[in-house]
Parts: sequence; C-alpha cells; structure tokens
Amino acid sequence: MISKSNILKKAELIKDYWSPIIIGELNGQYVKLAKIKGEFTWHKHDNEDELFQVVEGQMIMMLRDKSIEVNKGEIIIIPKGVEHKPVAHIETLILLFEPKSTLNTGNQINDFTKYDLDVV
Repeated sequence: MISKSNILKKAELIKDYWSPIIIGELNGQYVKLAKIKGEFTWHKHDNEDELFQVVEGQMIMMLRDKSIEVNKGEIIIIPKGVEHKPVAHIETLILLFEPKSTLNTGNQINDFTKYDLDVV
C-alpha cells in the first residue's frame, strides 16, 4: 500500500537519543529516523555505505582525518570501511538510509548497539 509519512510526527515517537526507528523500506534498505545528542562511538561498516540527512539541528561527522559540519537540509554519505563518529551538540533529528543488514554501531558492540528497531 502506498502512503505518505510525516517525518516530524514520526520523530515524536522517538523516546531516546541514538535509538533509531524504521519509517520505511526500499530496495533492501531501511529508512531510519533518529534523535541524537552528544557523542556516538567510533565505528565503521565493512560492507555498507550510510547516508545521513540532517532534518533539524546540526551534526558534526568526525572522521579520523577531519570533521565535517552537517546542517539542516544537508546530507553526508559515509562509504563502507570509513571510521566515523557522529556528534551533536544540540538535539538533532537525522534521517538515515542504510542496507537492512547495517548494525548501528558497525564493527563495535557497546551500549549504543541496537538490534531490534521499532517499525512505525
């Protein structure tokens, strides 16, 4: 069934930072929505690229050799195998496009790791 989704309404369902929810699926990929604030963990994904879009707020994508500021309405694509760490100094709403197999913490297992995401 084809329907539309309101990203900001879906964001109201997110209870915790760094806990993405699945809001859609296409071509073997999940469309995820997350609220972030603070620092995530350094990690990489050996087999998957990731696309991050800032819907509200601002994110800094830390890479081992530089930092990239990503503002509202901007995207950043992290190629597979690239170590990265998202940081948000203010509450930030991000949209992610990732293969279904993508574990949010990639090659790291820690308190941030989420195995079973809510589908809304």
